[in-house]
Amino acid sequence: MMTMPLLDVQNLTTYYFTRRGAVKAAEGVSFGLEKGESLGLAGESGCGKTTIALSLLKILPQGGRIVNGKVIFKGVNIVDLDETEMREKIRWKGISIVFQGAMNALNPVFKIGDQIVEAIKIHEPKVTKREAKERGKKLMEMVGIEPSRIDNYPHEFSGGMRQRALIAMSLACNPEMLIADEPGTALDVIVQAQVLRLMRELKDRLNLSLIMITHDLSMIAEVCKKIAIMYAGYLLEYGDIVTIFKKPLHPYTQDLIQSFPSIKAAKQEMISIPGTPPDLLNPPPGCRFHPRCKYAMNICKKKVPEMKKIAGDHFVACHLVKG
Repeated sequence: MMTMPLLDVQNLTTYYFTRRGAVKAAEGVSFGLEKGESLGLAGESGCGKTTIALSLLKILPQGGRIVNGKVIFKGVNIVDLDETEMREKIRWKGISIVFQGAMNALNPVFKIGDQIVEAIKIHEPKVTKREAKERGKKLMEMVGIEPSRIDNYPHEFSGGMRQRALIAMSLACNPEMLIADEPGTALDVIVQAQVLRLMRELKDRLNLSLIMITHDLSMIAEVCKKIAIMYAGYLLEYGDIVTIFKKPLHPYTQDLIQSFPSIKAAKQEMISIPGTPPDLLNPPPGCRFHPRCKYAMNICKKKVPEMKKIAGDHFVACHLVKG
């Protein structure tokens, strides 16, 4: 008997409505996530990765709106839930997020412990302040921070410690799924590696489902089992990370992988993707990658390619690839 995935995103379409028109930030995005599974959402800046994350929690900024599709979490379509239901049933308890930029995500005038306590009290009002603080200390210890540091302010922490504190806060209400938005931002490579190792360990220990959002494919390879490649609001390729790294089928995926250096392969000149991403206020017709694609055909300029199953869990949306 087939079981329902923890998260099932179906044809999710999100726009930002501005005075200049609608910014088509995410178009018909579909993917699933099982309990304990990890997925990397990758692509250039502005491709819609963070929009997907904010849509899953319904915390889009002013002007942002889900205009189509479903986000089914544990059998419930959260697109239909109101703000109170989202706060009481989904956010923090079901799905939690580690925002990009730890220094900006933490309030500089409140102690770390007070911010963790506040998060717990908002979503679990029956928990006392003392109980919430004790839980906060255990969370701090879980992410590798001395529990006594719970009474410190964010500026008293290093960048890596602030990132760990954010991860601790995101786990305050025992969520089943965690979204990490660019967790390596502004961290040096040593600290970044420590944070990634921590996230992998927590995912395994707590059986968390994880969505990692980043433009850095090496970070996804370190933590995730599956990868979804996005470009200009569309999902172009999706599947097992080993399969896609070894045999990428979409020209954009191929270019993206080749643009990252390898410490093992022979030295070679770095390959960059020509051109720039399109203006999502007025995107090109057909495949949005066709103006930058060296294999573009006439059909690519007219028709949006459908997502096709190639083999197993490998899917690709490209006119060049036959399903």
